[in-house]
Amino acid sequence: MNNVALKQGLSSHQLQLLASEMDNRKKSSATTWILWFFLGGLGGHRYYLGKTGSAIAMTLTFGGLGIWALIDIFLINGMINKKNSEIEYQIVNEIKIMGENKREVAAGQE
Repeated sequence: MNNVALKQGLSSHQLQLLASEMDNRKKSSATTWILWFFLGGLGGHRYYLGKTGSAIAMTLTFGGLGIWALIDIFLINGMINKKNSEIEYQIVNEIKIMGENKREVAAGQE
């Protein structure tokens, strides 16, 4: 997802709010890699990234007997970037909805 176009209409205050929320909600690369190292065969890193379906499959198959966990070495950074992009998209939409609600309330008070 490319959120650049979505963020263009945000004010500086809204961009600061976005940055703050991203700091709170984003998935950590270090945490993901640590989970992969210790719980990769059980899909711990996938649970952390919200990929519950494939995480359960990894748990039941012990990471495809380790093969799936090894393949994830090449996929983890992309999974982290995709999840963080999804989180940013969600936050931007929440900020826009809050801005619209403020405008509606202000218009109703006039």
